[in-house]
Amino acid sequence: MYKDPDQYQELRDAVRKLCAQFPDEYFREVDENRGYPEAFVDALLEAGWLGAMIPEEFGGPGLGLAEASVIMEEINRSGGNSGAVHGQMYNMGTLLRHGSQAQKEKYLPAIAAGKLRIQSMGVTEPTTGTDTTKLKTTAVKKGDRYVVNGQKVWISRVQHSDLMILLARTTPLSEVKKKSEGMSVFIVDLREAIGKGLTVRPIRNMVNHETNELFFEDLEIPEENLIGTEGQGFKHILDGLNPERVLIAAECIGDGYWFVDRATKYANERIVFDRPIGKNQGVQFPIAESLIEIEAANLMRFQACSLYDSNQPCGAQSNMAKYLAAKASWEAANACLQTHGGFGFANEYDVERKFRETRLYQVAPISTNMILAYMAEHVLGLPRSY
Repeated sequence: MYKDPDQYQELRDAVRKLCAQFPDEYFREVDENRGYPEAFVDALLEAGWLGAMIPEEFGGPGLGLAEASVIMEEINRSGGNSGAVHGQMYNMGTLLRHGSQAQKEKYLPAIAAGKLRIQSMGVTEPTTGTDTTKLKTTAVKKGDRYVVNGQKVWISRVQHSDLMILLARTTPLSEVKKKSEGMSVFIVDLREAIGKGLTVRPIRNMVNHETNELFFEDLEIPEENLIGTEGQGFKHILDGLNPERVLIAAECIGDGYWFVDRATKYANERIVFDRPIGKNQGVQFPIAESLIEIEAANLMRFQACSLYDSNQPCGAQSNMAKYLAAKASWEAANACLQTHGGFGFANEYDVERKFRETRLYQVAPISTNMILAYMAEHVLGLPRSY
């Protein structure tokens, strides 16, 4: 397994030890059954890894984004899929940074103890997509409650979460001075909401990734579940997007190393024309190129982590890390599949499963084109293109 030891080696070893209990066969079976890796997630929760960023005062270890990203990286590098759990890491960021003391005391200790899951975030809608400021889901204040109506799509892990972070419009778009205003963030207790104003419809997709369409019909949310300031929810949500991008980058880096490791191993072992195929430069070079690109993405990931953990602006670095890592992992996936030839398409080699999983990150949680648009406008100072 390529990679020199680093300052996180003790953490890496601990996560790898846990992941070793869930070999390829486990994730292959989950994928074949389009299931959810319950046993794996329970083990992560019990070990406290998914509450890594929760402060010590609320029962967590108080680790930074760098450590959280290493946990996600190691899950993917071990052959797993962090898509089943990564929401727990970045969704709580909104609560950590903008929640009231009462909200933190109510939820964070249970999340840190692995007894409560906050795996889901309800933002994306069918007709707006990335154009978040035009979302149509509304939350109207009535007495001591908000009444929610609308629709969301591509909302992950709803069926395997206790809580969801929801973004809804509390002031009509026509009545705000800036289109980014008038939206608010809420904690939705899914155990109470589903079937009582919230309907969940699963979406089958190419990746075994539990994602859903949500329908809100007069769902009532207590006013104490409002996070932060009413009307400023878009800003609160944005605070959670940088760590999301960094964590996804780390997962892609983990995938990238997995593909390089598997391709290298196979290239050394596969004999064709009385010689290992890895002796051919046509096989060597794509694998070597993949490693170089993964290493570069890895450096950008840790630069973004360093800025975030020191409370400095990191929007550009987070976007660059996600872009580079997603691109590197996808190219490594292609190199690995090509190295394996026909066997790469066989389920038992796991390459096709990981190939499907890493392809997602060219599109989600933000497409590569939107990252390029961000860099053009906010870093290069070019005119807004949309």
